[in-house]
Amino acid sequence: MYNAKSSVAEEFISHQEILSSLQYAKQNANNKKLLQKIVSKAACFEGLSHREAITLLECEDKEILSEIYKLAKEIKQKFYGNRIVMFAPLYLSNYCVNSCLYCPYHAKNKNIPRKKLQGESLENEVIALQDMGHKRLAIEAGEHPTLNPIEYILDCINTIYSINHKNGAIRRVNVNIAATSVENYKKLKDAKIGTYILFQETYHKENYQRLHPHGPKSDYAYHTEAMDRAMTAGIDDVGIGVLFGLDNYKYDFTGLLMHKEHLEKSFGVGPHTISLPRIRPADDISTDDFDNGLSDDMFEKLVAILRIAVPYTGLIISTREDIKVRERLLKVGVTQLSGGSKTSVGGYAEKEIQGDSSQFEIADNRTLDEVVHWLLSLGHIPSFCTACYREGRTGDRFMRLVKSGAIANVCQPNALLTLAEYLYDYASSETQELGFRVIEKEIESITNEKVVQLVKNNLLSIKEGKRDFRF
Repeated sequence: MYNAKSSVAEEFISHQEILSSLQYAKQNANNKKLLQKIVSKAACFEGLSHREAITLLECEDKEILSEIYKLAKEIKQKFYGNRIVMFAPLYLSNYCVNSCLYCPYHAKNKNIPRKKLQGESLENEVIALQDMGHKRLAIEAGEHPTLNPIEYILDCINTIYSINHKNGAIRRVNVNIAATSVENYKKLKDAKIGTYILFQETYHKENYQRLHPHGPKSDYAYHTEAMDRAMTAGIDDVGIGVLFGLDNYKYDFTGLLMHKEHLEKSFGVGPHTISLPRIRPADDISTDDFDNGLSDDMFEKLVAILRIAVPYTGLIISTREDIKVRERLLKVGVTQLSGGSKTSVGGYAEKEIQGDSSQFEIADNRTLDEVVHWLLSLGHIPSFCTACYREGRTGDRFMRLVKSGAIANVCQPNALLTLAEYLYDYASSETQELGFRVIEKEIESITNEKVVQLVKNNLLSIKEGKRDFRF
């Protein structure tokens, strides 16, 4: 368990172990016998160690890579089926005291308009998101001790959950805010948040400190140990990630898996999700200032290897990526997507925004309906389900269900029913027509007759105006 007085970040994210693993990977990049052994282990759905995974990432053998991509698709289908969970970010405030060199919210930026949602402006944003059809949000806020204290975040969560508009209601609020204390994480737990999310940005301590010269976030150990404090406080669903492009992607890929291993060892369960953002331009931020870019081909390879390395962990791609990249990554392992996103404070409800307050440029600017239609056309089931969180299937309970395969008995009907809700309440006629065809086809593929009858009965109830069935 986490000891508030200790600094253990450099023990579970060992710089020397990462360097040693990178060297080992290079030395064995052409060791076909070893590579095949690693892939065979992954094929047993046991996952991979950080050293095994980075060795596969170094591999260029076409036969081995073909096996990796095939296995990644198999694992995704086995544990997640065609379901893709939908969500949207909600930016509450861009006031921030940090000086992160890759984020336009940094304290020294005098160009960006500073905004904070509260009262009517917050309600308008939530209603706008509800009118799009969203049920799951990820709230974001800059770090500011007086303008964005924990009490402000808690008030916003309470307001979001309290708003019911037409058939709309936000059923799950995930929280992506700065590292905080065990006491504050307990308050977030009591506020009934979904997943607590925090990106490490980079696991390379020296570069981390260079990228965060001032502000509370400059404390590498405090930031890196945030998930320990969150899980100590009782939050058993956490999401980690790095911002690819800030540092060598192989280094951060290895660190990411070491962090996952540490959480499993310390708390019995690893991260619920891993987010995979790449750096994007913003107000006073240019990607030309960072020389660790990750190509689309290598990004796809990285995601495929991550899928087989952490078969039971959700993988998230946001609207930072364009349509073509998102489609490629969906095939090899991504399980959650944002849609119709805005990365500015007030971006959903305000028709005319004075000045650009976006945290980063969006590459996929389609509406949620367009994204849903696209997913349906690719054979996916866009899911607005939040049932596991609300039924207490979180943490190790969730992982047991996933590993046994039993999760499909609840995820599949919940995905179909929440999709039906969306189709009736928000979808265009074209999306509605396509969506119900896909639902019918999916029902035909279900072998459990009890599940089939369950879905059919509740689809009729949804058609009659009833909402929020969950199993």
